[in-house]
Amino acid sequence: MPIRSVVFDVGETLMDDTTFWGSWADWLGVPRHTLAVLVGTVTALGQDNAEALRLVRPGFDLVAERQAREDAGKGESISEADLYPDARPGLDALRSAGLWVGIAGNQTARTAELLANLDLPVDAIATSGQWGVAKPDPGFFARVVDWAPGSPDEIVYVGDHRDNDIIAAKASGLRTAHLRRGPWGYLQADDPALKANADWQVDSITDLAPLLS
Repeated sequence: MPIRSVVFDVGETLMDDTTFWGSWADWLGVPRHTLAVLVGTVTALGQDNAEALRLVRPGFDLVAERQAREDAGKGESISEADLYPDARPGLDALRSAGLWVGIAGNQTARTAELLANLDLPVDAIATSGQWGVAKPDPGFFARVVDWAPGSPDEIVYVGDHRDNDIIAAKASGLRTAHLRRGPWGYLQADDPALKANADWQVDSITDLAPLLS
């Protein structure tokens, strides 16, 4: 079955999360290296990354703290420098090959606005904050199937995370491409469950167009 659509995760797939975690370290008043180590630790333990923030500040409320940052003028920000170098050319190559390209990840509605401001070569952008459902919930991927052109087996979901991206998308009938990048991408690259559920495994977004077109 030919591929019609390619949909991308955001964090550590298209976007380097260094600025994201650095801004949280600054907000919480801890050295950036400290939070980076904590994020790596909870990742290795298989926990959600937000647990690193709760280690720094017990009882941490992510929603409330996001709002507090916005109110203080220190809210979310995304610039061209936050994109991985292969993101823009890789997306452009897929569109040039005639594929529909989308971005859909576990981010806030504000992140969707910030990504749209970058004028990336994509057909559409959506986030869990807009949809009201987050990965790995099957409802998220049901939204992807309704949103992107093609039947599930004509849609490829690209991400770095074994459970949230590859296994969950595959369980919903999509094709999957694992990107060996970021803490999760490297840590889980040789995991048998990931290997069993990934149709492709790549080291760069620019590898995808020749494989999928």
